[in-house]
Amino acid sequence: MIRLTTTARLARLEADADAAAESARAACGAAAEAFGRHVRELYAATDRAERAEATTTEVGAILKQAMRELSAAQQELLLKDIELRRLREELRCGPVDGDSLTVLLHHGEPQAVYGSREDARADTATHGFPADHVWKRCDERPAAAFTWRCEAFIYNAASNGFHRADPAVPRALGGAA
Repeated sequence: MIRLTTTARLARLEADADAAAESARAACGAAAEAFGRHVRELYAATDRAERAEATTTEVGAILKQAMRELSAAQQELLLKDIELRRLREELRCGPVDGDSLTVLLHHGEPQAVYGSREDARADTATHGFPADHVWKRCDERPAAAFTWRCEAFIYNAASNGFHRADPAVPRALGGAA
């Protein structure tokens, strides 16, 4: 079959080919633009993922430190709870015959009460008394005659009270003992 081609048909075919080429160029441009958008979105998503991973690592380190601090605080609370229970039990039981306490006197006036003589003497240093002072046994002078004086008291279950450990030596008053 022989086909005759006219110039009008050739012009139409040329116009169709130009339109197809233009359409192909437009499609290529749109595809390139879509590809560029996808690449930019991929880079943005990768960047967000990397930042999220870094943040997760940082948060993990912060959480690990917080867990260590929480554990230490829980241990401290447990120890305080144990000590509190021990003190409550000691308080519930009350004093036992022979328990002692020390009263720190300043010019004869009670300053504080301590569980031991050493604690009372250590406290005098906070009030300006030398910490290295050599303590001596008090004589018969009244307590007010001493700047600082420690008096020991021992619990007596029979009387349900604390009594001086060193009762004062009775003085002769006008020939009486």
